[in-house]
Amino acid sequence: MSVEELIKKFSEYSNQDTTMLELAYNFAKEAHGEQKRASGESYFTHVYSVAEILADFKMDQPTICAGLLHDTVEDTKITIDILKNEFGEEVANLVEGVTKIETLRFSSRDEAQAENWRKMILATAKDIRVIMVKLADRLHNMRTLNYLSREKQLEIAYETLTLYAPLSQRLGIFNLKSELEDLSFKYLYPEEYEMLSAKIQLRYFKREKILEDFKNELNSVLESSKIPYRLLYRAKNIYSIYRKMQKQNKPFEEIEDTLGVRIITDTVVNCYVLLGIVHSHFKPTANSFTDYIAMPKKNLYQSLHTTVMSRSGEPIEIQIRTEDMHKTAEYGIAAHWRYKMGQNATDKHLDEKLNWLRQWIEWLQELESPREFLESFKTDLDLEQIFVFTPKGDVKPLPVGATPVDFAYYIHSEIGDNCVGAKVNSKMVKLDHELKSGDVCEIVTRKNSGPKKDWLNFVKTASARSKIRKYLREHKIED
Repeated sequence: MSVEELIKKFSEYSNQDTTMLELAYNFAKEAHGEQKRASGESYFTHVYSVAEILADFKMDQPTICAGLLHDTVEDTKITIDILKNEFGEEVANLVEGVTKIETLRFSSRDEAQAENWRKMILATAKDIRVIMVKLADRLHNMRTLNYLSREKQLEIAYETLTLYAPLSQRLGIFNLKSELEDLSFKYLYPEEYEMLSAKIQLRYFKREKILEDFKNELNSVLESSKIPYRLLYRAKNIYSIYRKMQKQNKPFEEIEDTLGVRIITDTVVNCYVLLGIVHSHFKPTANSFTDYIAMPKKNLYQSLHTTVMSRSGEPIEIQIRTEDMHKTAEYGIAAHWRYKMGQNATDKHLDEKLNWLRQWIEWLQELESPREFLESFKTDLDLEQIFVFTPKGDVKPLPVGATPVDFAYYIHSEIGDNCVGAKVNSKMVKLDHELKSGDVCEIVTRKNSGPKKDWLNFVKTASARSKIRKYLREHKIED
């Protein structure tokens, strides 16, 4: 837990001078002094661990310093002005942003809670790094939750599962999302967690030989191509399997959990070349191929997904991506932050990559009711997507289960408001018809027709729901 270890971790990806990091380390250590955590450990171990997690995400130096200092204003006599004098405006603003989130209380599930979340999400519009510090803080708190009372454990785990884990997914940080989900599940449903964990271990142990044989075979096939690559196993997420059991109403034994392998290579072209090689040696299963490189997910995720049969007859899911895509899948939005390295290097496409987040936050700000905000926030975190085409061939990403009304509002609120019918693949359909990937959807409009109240019963997207409600409010139609 030394400053040298933290500096070594930071210096692996940045050649920036680390004087500020050293100062923040010493300042935080002195500020927290003899303070203890519930575990009996020095309080400084917490802020150091948060800084370490941020370095694992390869965050810039001001963010790691903010991680070390994030509890000084709330838990010690240090003020924001003192931090400004010692570390400058940037670090002080990050700490202030995190402190504002800290003072919000999310235990009640009423209007006040919704309003608090609204404030927090809107605060991140100014600087995404604030939420990165908060997520690192929450991850370390979840890792050490066993020292708190059962009541506190349930409260924090519920909040983590319903809001922090989905937010990590929204930001594309899948490793963090999986760990937060599994830790929350462990405290919310301890018996189910233990039972499922043991069953997954046993199943994996039985199938490890199949995976090993497949990996050796895949290696021999790919090596002959002379294309650079490396293979990784896909980590298990216990909570996602539990959710699948609930959704499908099946016991663990009946859940098809495919074994997973990732192929990481150097270029996009080579991703497709390796896909061709895989498909020429292993039989792909029907309808299993998805191209998230050509059509990335909202949170920037890109990969080719395919499922093939191993020689032993087991389905194996393969994800193929470049090193850059892998970095995005591991670190999400953090992978695209402007790291202030030696040459002031910046990501030229950062604005474009963050544009979806800005748009999302902008329309969240328009919502008037805190309850509507919270509902929309949670709904919009569902990232399973379909791709629907306009008659002109433009592709629009929508969540699974979306209807022609969602599609109409996605194009423009005026088209949504005036929608009276829809054609899908040239056939008239009901407005609550569930769209599928590849559908061509044409919206039939009539001026001044206006949305109907019952649309709220079937629309899937939060933006369509909020636009319908806005229209109903403005036209004094009771909701």
